[in-house]
Amino acid sequence: MPIRTVVWGENVHEQKDPIVQSIYPDGMHAAIAAALNENTEINATTATLQGPEHGLTEKRLAETDVLVWWGHAAHGKVEDAIVERVQQRVWEGMGLIVLHSGHFSKIFKRLMGTPCSLKWREAGERERLWVINRNHPIARGLGEHFELPMEEMYGEAFTVPEPLETVFISWFEGGEVFRSGMTFQRGAGKIFYFRPGHETYPTYHDKNVRQVLRNAVEWAYNPAPAWASVANATNVPVDKALEKLVEKGPKLHAHGEEGFK
Repeated sequence: MPIRTVVWGENVHEQKDPIVQSIYPDGMHAAIAAALNENTEINATTATLQGPEHGLTEKRLAETDVLVWWGHAAHGKVEDAIVERVQQRVWEGMGLIVLHSGHFSKIFKRLMGTPCSLKWREAGERERLWVINRNHPIARGLGEHFELPMEEMYGEAFTVPEPLETVFISWFEGGEVFRSGMTFQRGAGKIFYFRPGHETYPTYHDKNVRQVLRNAVEWAYNPAPAWASVANATNVPVDKALEKLVEKGPKLHAHGEEGFK
């Protein structure tokens, strides 16, 4: 069964900016989905901010293995209830890939628990991405580095938690460097942040970027059933313990009382 993937895009710049429209006439989300669908093991569809429930209903998310997120101008317009819904699914095991300016999205900041801030400059600089974890599945099929002729600069410090792995580091013409590909895990869900993707440049038409996206979806996919009870704080009564127990000492909770949260 193909990996059920939803590419979420806020779809704002594509409707307002003629440069973005010329590069991505069907929207950035459509270009990303097309890149993913070049792999027959991936079935990528799209959702946008403008759809009912932002296209992320409970039913659709329950049927999603990996969610890809691109946002920039409308982070604040994403409803908190939808963010909580996505967070729950990540905890349960859904993969999440956050792209470029999605570092400031509500969902990424909530899952990271940090400001997720960085330095930036919009000057059409050359970006060289170094593959520093050559054997990582997300780097499959790449050489030791690849270049994008024009991109927005992101620079350190990038205020995210220490990642599980750093796959890519970028260098820019102006001299800055940036950890441009990092992995995290929250609950049962794998998370990958990938830096390239400024909307006024044809980044998502680049063959190496498209390869990274396909690799990342395969890496983030978790075939296990959803860990539906991941957020529960389940009380295990004394008589249900694996080993025989004798209660000792004072207690805060009465028998059968729900725990504090």
